[in-house]
Amino acid sequence: MTGTALVTGGSGYIAGFLIRQLIDNGWTVHTTVRSLKREAEVRGWLNVDNDRLKFFAADLEHDAGWAEAIAGCTHVAHIASPFPLDVPKHADDLVVPAREGALRALRFARAAGIKRFVLTSSMAAIAYGHGDGGGIYSESDWTNLDNPDVMPYPRSKTVAERAAREWVKAEGDDMEFASVNPAAVFGPLLSDDLSTSIELVKQLLEGKVPMCPDIGFGIIDVRDVADLHYRALTAPDVRDERYVCSGPFLKMIDVAKILTTNLGDKAKKVPTRKMPDWLLKLFALVRPELKQLVAELGNVRGGDSSHAMKTLGWTIRPPEEAILATAHGLIERGIVRV
Repeated sequence: MTGTALVTGGSGYIAGFLIRQLIDNGWTVHTTVRSLKREAEVRGWLNVDNDRLKFFAADLEHDAGWAEAIAGCTHVAHIASPFPLDVPKHADDLVVPAREGALRALRFARAAGIKRFVLTSSMAAIAYGHGDGGGIYSESDWTNLDNPDVMPYPRSKTVAERAAREWVKAEGDDMEFASVNPAAVFGPLLSDDLSTSIELVKQLLEGKVPMCPDIGFGIIDVRDVADLHYRALTAPDVRDERYVCSGPFLKMIDVAKILTTNLGDKAKKVPTRKMPDWLLKLFALVRPELKQLVAELGNVRGGDSSHAMKTLGWTIRPPEEAILATAHGLIERGIVRV
């Protein structure tokens, strides 16, 4: 099938790969950016220079531009969402724009008669606040917002996804809805704009992390994240669905080993030792931003992606491929000098 789809957050990492896949499969794509000054830059990243990709100025906090962006579309992938590099002082600084942005997109989608709406959520809406050291989580799990230790980002993703689902049930008419919940996203680079996950590989390659703390994350390649969004948008009979989007759970020391094993001298600055828990806790006393890492020590937050694999025929790349694609991109672009 083909049609016209709105992909929000067009300058983002996941959105870029989804836009490419849609265009390559014959779709027309509308995409939002905060400022149209970025259109030429983003077209250059995507290597898409045709009239099937159209840019519109719109942001999560204002109505302006949304009606124009969604006009003529039948499908929406709502990917735009705040993702800070630093922990905000107040949770609502993330929670409110994430929730209101999702609801704004849904309201305009209903007004435009959108058939299917796919929300980019996160494993952060699934795997936090359970207080049991973690485990392997599925679509039936939700981050426990009653746990005061849940940090602002997982709180924002959980609140936004729950609000979206409740709105669709109450006011969505016949709109089909699904969420895609990715783990930590790695893979090839489209630009010099770095996501939080890619920033980690950069810091490892640059030797800015002296030792690896006992923390980890599910690994998923951005190309596979985009492909799951594409399948969720285009497959028949997708309604009130949720898709865990994660590969294997790896500790930071495992990521470091992938780099040192495969990159040779280019990984000479990558740490090879584990950081004692007590040392990270000591650092956190003088660097408050590290407190969120202390809370993750020893935890496992893996995801079971079998539902998407069984129902949509989705497959994933091995984590090594995703990590190394990131590393090669950082080196080839000169972002990391080794």
